[in-house]
Amino acid sequence: MRQIVLDTETTGIDPSQGHRIIEIGCVEVVERQLTGRHYHVYVNPEREIEAEAIAVHGITNDFLTDKPVFRDVAEEFFKFIDGAELVIHNAAFDIGFMDAEFARLKNKRVTRSFCGVVDTLALARAKHPGQKNNLDALCKRYGVDNSSRELHGALLDAEILADVYLLMTGGQTALSLDAGSDNASGVEAIRRLSAGRRPLRVVRARQDEMDAHTTMLEVIEKASGQVLWRQIEQNGELTDH
Repeated sequence: MRQIVLDTETTGIDPSQGHRIIEIGCVEVVERQLTGRHYHVYVNPEREIEAEAIAVHGITNDFLTDKPVFRDVAEEFFKFIDGAELVIHNAAFDIGFMDAEFARLKNKRVTRSFCGVVDTLALARAKHPGQKNNLDALCKRYGVDNSSRELHGALLDAEILADVYLLMTGGQTALSLDAGSDNASGVEAIRRLSAGRRPLRVVRARQDEMDAHTTMLEVIEKASGQVLWRQIEQNGELTDH
């Protein structure tokens, strides 16, 4: 499965009032592995940014003066996310802005018509009801380093969210099955043991340990009426599944 973890920064909070996207950050995840591919662009919104928004993300009107407008990056952005499952924190906000931007174009598009959407805020609320579930709180809960996140930034937030999402939905953030020495993922490859290595020493249980084990099985059997371990010892396999 190809997923795109996505975040945007905007001029304000409501696209119906003419607010626009000013930054897009995306990172690619394929089969639950970060691929290293990303998409990042600043966008000239062709309008003023609200002071409250600047206080959140630090992006100023002057900074965006020479940046491309959305219609100039729309096709490249569309091609990067087309057919993927988008992973977004508070997805309704970002999707609302994306749909408003696409609606201004000659080739109008609706995001959910060409992408699936996963809302990590909804996932977090279901998994951790009654707790804070903003991105900073989730970073703390899952041990994700966000020390470089003084202000919001679309690409940095997307990278952080990718780690949080992978941990929140299964705990696997990287995996390499490449046994070779040239490992571009940065994850340590599997180390194969030499066939000529010395065999491991077998430590067998003492008689008093065996007696204690038997006593414990009898206690379990009396309490539950069945001990699977004894079935294995007697039959060599489980008789009930």
